[in-house]
Amino acid sequence: MLFNSIDFAVFLPTVFILYWFAANKNLKFQNLLIVAASYLFYGWWDWRFLILILLSTIVDYSIGLGLSKEKNKSKRKTLIFISILLNLGFLGFFKYYNFFQNNLIAAFTSLGIELNPRSLNIILPVGISFYTFQNLSYTIDVYKEKLEPTTDFIAFSAFVCFFPQLVAGPIERATNLLPQFHTKREFDYSKAVDGLRQILWGLFKKMVIADNCAEYANLIFNNSADYSGSVLLLGALFFAFQIYGDFSGYSDIAIGTARLFGFDLMRNFAFPYFSRDIAEFWRRWHISLSSWFRDYLYIPLGGNKGDTWMKIRNIFIIFIVSGFWHGANWTFIIWGALNAIYFLPLLLLNRNRKNLVIVAQGKYFPTIKEIFDIGVTFSLTVLAWIFFRAENVSHAISILVEIFSKSLFTMPYFEGWDNASAIKILIPLFIFIEWSGRENQYAIERLGLNWPRPVRWAFYSFIIFSIGMFMQTTETPFIYFQF
Repeated sequence: MLFNSIDFAVFLPTVFILYWFAANKNLKFQNLLIVAASYLFYGWWDWRFLILILLSTIVDYSIGLGLSKEKNKSKRKTLIFISILLNLGFLGFFKYYNFFQNNLIAAFTSLGIELNPRSLNIILPVGISFYTFQNLSYTIDVYKEKLEPTTDFIAFSAFVCFFPQLVAGPIERATNLLPQFHTKREFDYSKAVDGLRQILWGLFKKMVIADNCAEYANLIFNNSADYSGSVLLLGALFFAFQIYGDFSGYSDIAIGTARLFGFDLMRNFAFPYFSRDIAEFWRRWHISLSSWFRDYLYIPLGGNKGDTWMKIRNIFIIFIVSGFWHGANWTFIIWGALNAIYFLPLLLLNRNRKNLVIVAQGKYFPTIKEIFDIGVTFSLTVLAWIFFRAENVSHAISILVEIFSKSLFTMPYFEGWDNASAIKILIPLFIFIEWSGRENQYAIERLGLNWPRPVRWAFYSFIIFSIGMFMQTTETPFIYFQF
């Protein structure tokens, strides 16, 4: 079920009414309703997906209980090994089986050996990368004794399948989200209104910015051989705004929806395109995944301790694994490696934590140096996005070669450009609103709260009107559903 669908527009208020009116005073019933609603939400795509998420839930719940009772260190290691093996095994089979098979065949073919392994038509379960990592956060934290395991199977099930963030995050930590299912929740009007405001902004990002940018990004990338470097660069810029509007829009809708039910999810985006270096960008982009890799992979590997070669190794491992997490394609691995190359100078020069607060805090305008730093960081990010979006490595390289040719200095033009007047206005307006609200959790969190009520409601009406005016005629999935 898509957030930007008629189905969800019916589903959400129905669950909301049942949750607060039918189950308001019964915590167990509230949690059970969340589980039922989440399974309906998830099974809307394919009911077979429910088998896998139920199995994963049972396994990790049981391992958590086993870890609470077992004091023998060797047996505890065996239990956590089983959890990691099963979770990553499910993820590896469904997401990476064909990738490894195809590369194995290619490797042997290059040696003159023909392989004919049995091919499998594997359907990738939506959101498996997200709930797998969420489950692992639970068993690993229980193993490390940072969290008491739950004995409430319904609460744990609700934690695993909580529908607002189930299929595309944020990837919640058990230490943050699970205790909220054990705590009595009462309706908070101001919290619900704030949730609706964040949902509204998320829908604007997705349906107005991302979907309209996607139209032109897809046209240019799918016909890249026909265009000049200037048009290809324009296509990369469209994709940069598409993926940000799409993914951060999803996160806004997820966080806002959770607030309607009394839950606080972690922030997933913090205005990353206003970053002054790549290290700051990765503290602000997909925060739940970046922090997950930091805590469960980078720090256990030694982090930034040790000698220079160990630091380099750890950075490349975390970024390449992050790239591979996104998809079974060499383009994602190169995208991760490229970001590691961007990041390394900052780490080695001990400048990776230079910019910890938002740019131009408390000011209207940035300095000339800040503008330059933002421009350089954004440019590097856009170039890396080309690998993320391209069909394969050779496709990405051909685009980059054309961008860095003399055709970059021609006037960009492609079929439909003359009719793109709306997006030419909407993107600058979007940037202005994001800049104005950059010190808040999301752009319009406090924007207009001090305005007269008619003006404030006119602003919200403009956003609603824009969504209705510029939305696509067909439902468009979110980009990160494929991961």
